[in-house]
Amino acid sequence: MLNFIVRRLVQIPLVMLALSILIVALTMLLTPAQRAAGYIKSDQQAAQMERIIRDRGLDQPFPVQYGKWLSSTLHGDLGFSKASGQPVLDTIKTRLPNTIELTLVTAIPIILIGVWLGTLSALNKDRFVDQFLRVFAVLGNSLPSFVLGIVLLAVLYGYLGWLPGAGQLDVLNQFAIGDMKRYTGMLGVDALLNGRFNVALDVFRHLLMPALTLIIISSATILKVMRNSMLESLSSDYVRTARAKGLAERVVNLKHARRNALLSVITLGGFLIIGLLSGSLITETIFAYPGIGQWVVQSALQLDIPSVLGFALLSALIVVVVSTLTDILYGVIDPRVRFD
Repeated sequence: MLNFIVRRLVQIPLVMLALSILIVALTMLLTPAQRAAGYIKSDQQAAQMERIIRDRGLDQPFPVQYGKWLSSTLHGDLGFSKASGQPVLDTIKTRLPNTIELTLVTAIPIILIGVWLGTLSALNKDRFVDQFLRVFAVLGNSLPSFVLGIVLLAVLYGYLGWLPGAGQLDVLNQFAIGDMKRYTGMLGVDALLNGRFNVALDVFRHLLMPALTLIIISSATILKVMRNSMLESLSSDYVRTARAKGLAERVVNLKHARRNALLSVITLGGFLIIGLLSGSLITETIFAYPGIGQWVVQSALQLDIPSVLGFALLSALIVVVVSTLTDILYGVIDPRVRFD
């Protein structure tokens, strides 16, 4: 296991290098002027375009362009984001904690609810509970997130008025956090650490609808996969052997069958976390949540190349790291998996 972990950690920089070459190569489909426009901070500085093209080598062969981009990136210069009005790296530092906070609120409930309902459905195969949960899984998998998000907005915000419709804070609390010390960058967590419980509650209220949208849709996917894996495990030889030994049904179902069924959920859960950390583009945009997803949508609409490049690089890093952790978790869940 240790050798595998070391190998994967060594591979991360190499994979990131290969992915960065591919990402930068794709931008060459645009003209030098289009790419240079992303580094101009305002219309008044449009005269700097020629200098930017020259300094960043945007009219040079790919090896020169990539070398200049890599040098700037390693020095923390990812360019200027027109969508946010500040450098790309600063934008990522500001918005990524918001997306992480949304991920923390949604990922754990999604996995726990999906695993629990999937297990419950499999153990009650073809009964009413199973039929009901299968309908829920089909609806959750087929319902687009923007449709569910709009429905929740219309009901919980527009009709009932229980929850705020958009943003991260109410207007009054936006002024109340000016002197608040930031520890993690996650507003809700920092509010709790500062004893600002009213701000933390406000953050949670704004998180609830986007989180609920993601939980309903994603837990339905986990439910479906967990049910199928659980049914396969329940019909396997080792489960029949465990029952023949006289083990309690609860022990057989939860310790033997469910543990092996979790392997497929680990893979799906890894992709789920990758998607959440990379920014739930549609959900964050619908609820005007100031995370990575909303920012990259605005950047793409404005042809903000530095922002798109920075997001692509961040997403690649998240994929590599989460994939490595997922592979390691395989060995923890299933002792039959060997890496050496």
